[in-house]
Amino acid sequence: MGVRMRLTSLETVREEGSWLFTVRDRNGEHEEVILVPCEESGGEGSTSSRSQADEGVEAWINRCTHEAQQFDTGRGAPIRNGQLVCPRHGSMFDTCSGECDNGPAADTTLPGIEIELEDGDVYLTDDDVHFAHRGGIDDEDDDPSSTSHISF
Repeated sequence: MGVRMRLTSLETVREEGSWLFTVRDRNGEHEEVILVPCEESGGEGSTSSRSQADEGVEAWINRCTHEAQQFDTGRGAPIRNGQLVCPRHGSMFDTCSGECDNGPAADTTLPGIEIELEDGDVYLTDDDVHFAHRGGIDDEDDDPSSTSHISF
């Protein structure tokens, strides 16, 4: 199902701090994913399956393992000292391994999405998902030609 697809550049992920996109799984369900910078060199303690040449960015499902709180709500993911921070309860996940060792989400690991880094570009390579669009799930439905902000 998955086709190798260029998402963005490593430089963009580092400049913006994170990069949000939406994928569709085999059942047609949408899921938000965030790309985050990863500064780890793949040493001991890393659960990354990527080689050192692929280090520099990781892709995680955009929700905390504790209460499904989104990290990135459209304004970038909160990252501090190589840790992705849950905005609800403060649990912190290593941006390289996805592991959490504190707060309500302690002893859990973020679900990842397979990506590759080649020549400074980030590619989606996960066979279980298909790229839907950049941004969050609801971003696809935004109609820039609409001038009404009324919702029912």
